[in-house]
Amino acid sequence: MDKRTTPSADPGNPATAVPANPEDRPPTRPPGRFLAGSAAEKTVALALQGGGAHGAFTWGVLDALIADGRLAFEAVTGASAGAMNAVVMTDGWLAGGPEGAREALARFWRAVSLDQALGPTQQGVLDGLLGLWRDNPVAAFWSKLLTPSPYAANPLNINPLRRVLAAQVDFERLRAADTAGLYVSATNVWTGKLAVFERERLTVDHLMASACLPTVFQAVEIEGVPYWDGGYLGNPPLYPLHRGAHTRDIMLVQINPVERRQTPRTQGEIQDRLNEITFNANLMRELRAIDFVEGLIEDGVLGPGEYRRALLHRIDGTDALEDHRASSRLDARWPGFERLRDRGRAAAEAWLAAHYDEIGRDGTLDLAGTYQ
Repeated sequence: MDKRTTPSADPGNPATAVPANPEDRPPTRPPGRFLAGSAAEKTVALALQGGGAHGAFTWGVLDALIADGRLAFEAVTGASAGAMNAVVMTDGWLAGGPEGAREALARFWRAVSLDQALGPTQQGVLDGLLGLWRDNPVAAFWSKLLTPSPYAANPLNINPLRRVLAAQVDFERLRAADTAGLYVSATNVWTGKLAVFERERLTVDHLMASACLPTVFQAVEIEGVPYWDGGYLGNPPLYPLHRGAHTRDIMLVQINPVERRQTPRTQGEIQDRLNEITFNANLMRELRAIDFVEGLIEDGVLGPGEYRRALLHRIDGTDALEDHRASSRLDARWPGFERLRDRGRAAAEAWLAAHYDEIGRDGTLDLAGTYQ
């Protein structure tokens, strides 16, 4: 579905639009820049959705894909926790190959768990900011009613994630590497537009911006511009992969459920479902645009010599996360991370067993069934 010459700009179509912002314009990369082990046979681009602690499911997916070894990764796009998984995996791969990537992901998730590396002060900050007493409905109600903004509640802007990332990721090495494309999304607070930052300019600030929930942390300023969580506008953004990778295969790891067959009734349930819908909205829009362009190709309106069909695949965390409320995205306890990791591994292994042969040949994601 990607056109090798620049397509006409269509602001309503994220699959073909030419971004107006330089920060939103990924480069077209030559083939051959991959994260790949010696057994790699096929190439995909990864799209990693954000979802707080639920990103541990994506950790498990990546761990299983890397351990399997048959896939090379040409480019990775991510938002929030998805961006952190992408950056930690890439940097770990640069340092120690596939096993280095697996070890880096495990080390990162262990380090950010509340019961591991954080000191008492940092644990207290996160406990308060993330509302880990929410299981008490009375306390949760008064907490939401009385909690001030993060500028008042956390005036020193303490965020333990920054320390963990700065200690573990060698951003200078990451920026200088001639390797897979890497795209991190954030939301420009002033303009309300999506920003996509490329690997060549990434710092710890860009990752902190991508994961900045505005009700929990102060906006992250980069060159004087404030940014919030990238999941609001691109969770994850797919369009960088159309021009930033040559492979037609895009593997989406989705952790925000599209469907929940129950009607939310309590205030907490309603807010949880609203959050899930909001953090899926722009992804649904991109999938709809891709499906529209696919239809034009099939109907012969767009010439097959100029456009290529994208082959979309998805490892979906809906079933694995069915017993997890959206608010559990803020639960950073290690046993929960382990459960989600194991479910992610199982989901990836099942997907590979069922669909590996179709990579490079057919898309396995029913686009219309996903967004309709």
